[in-house]
Amino acid sequence: QLQASGGGLVQAGDSLRLSCAASGRTFNGLNMGWFRQAPGKEREFVAWIHWTGGTTYYKDSVKDRFTISRDNSKNTVSLQMNSLQPEDTAVYYCAVHYSGTYASAGGYSSWGQGTQVTVSS
Repeated sequence: QLQASGGGLVQAGDSLRLSCAASGRTFNGLNMGWFRQAPGKEREFVAWIHWTGGTTYYKDSVKDRFTISRDNSKNTVSLQMNSLQPEDTAVYYCAVHYSGTYASAGGYSSWGQGTQVTVSS
């Protein structure tokens, strides 16, 4: 199971860096993604990274502000979030992408506990 960390309460325009780690397993060879879920809303895709780190995809509304990266030697996947806005408020989750389109939560597994990000205006 994966564990996301690094969330918190920030003001609009601030930055946060989320990290995703797993005990007892390696991320090497696994494509990974970040999703988020706001209260009363469905879980939505945020970012995806190929296991080599060479290819990334983003939700349109975050692609100029967020950066997904990974360090396979440290078994971590990160999400650098800049210029945060109140609409970014959600619980953020990392997961392993096994099949299907990268934007569909159905193709992911190993969801773990998320981390809360709250952005005040």
